[in-house]
Amino acid sequence: MDRLIEDRELRDKRYVFEDRRDAGRLLAGKLTKHKGMDTLLLAVPSGGVPVAAEIAKAIDVPMDLIIVRKLQIPFNPEAGFGAMGPDGEVILNEVLLHQLRLTEEAINAVIKATEKVIRKRNEIFRGGKSFPECKDKCVLIVDDGLASGFTVIAAIRFIKRLEPSRIVVAVPTAFERTIEAILPEVDELLCLNVRTGPSFAVADAYRNWYDLTDREVLSILGNPE
Repeated sequence: MDRLIEDRELRDKRYVFEDRRDAGRLLAGKLTKHKGMDTLLLAVPSGGVPVAAEIAKAIDVPMDLIIVRKLQIPFNPEAGFGAMGPDGEVILNEVLLHQLRLTEEAINAVIKATEKVIRKRNEIFRGGKSFPECKDKCVLIVDDGLASGFTVIAAIRFIKRLEPSRIVVAVPTAFERTIEAILPEVDELLCLNVRTGPSFAVADAYRNWYDLTDREVLSILGNPE
C-alpha cells in the first residue's frame, strides 16, 4: 500500500473527529503540497462538502462537486448494490446482487430512479452548469468516509475519462478492505483513520454525526436559499 497515506496513531480508533469540518482541517494538514499547484478539488455531496470546504480554504484550491449516487436496495435504502456516476455509468456489486436475487426489472427501476436523483441534485447544488475542466490537472476527490466505496469508484472512473494528470482520494475514515479495492484505481489515497474488523460505519469516526440537509450544503457552498 505504498500509495496509501494514513495516520497510524488513529488506526482502528473510533470517534476521532469532532465533526466533518474538524476532519477536513486535519486532512488539509496532509495536503499542503497541493497549495499553489494546478489542483481541482471535487466534493461528493452531501457529507463530503463540509470536509472539502475546509480543505479548499486551507490550501487555496478551487472546489466543485461531483454528483454520484449509490443504487439503493429497494427494501433497505440505507444500503446499495452499486453506484452511478455523473454521466449515468453504472457500477454494480455483482457479489451482493447475486445474494439479493433482485429481478432485472427491479434493478432497472432503481437505475432509472437514480438517474433522476442525480439530475435533480446537479441542478440544486451545481445549477446545472457544465463540469469543470480536468484534463492535465491533479483531481482531488473528497468524501466524509468510505464504507463500500462504490460511489467514490464511480467518481474515479468518470474523472479518468477526462484525462487528469493525477487522481487523489482524500477521506477522514475508511474500511481497510475498501481502501485495498480503491488503491489500484488512483495515484494516491489519503485516509487518516483506517479501520479493520468485521463491520464498518463511517459515522463511528465522528463524535458529532448527522445527515446534512440540502439547505446546509447550499449554505456551505455560499448559495443559501
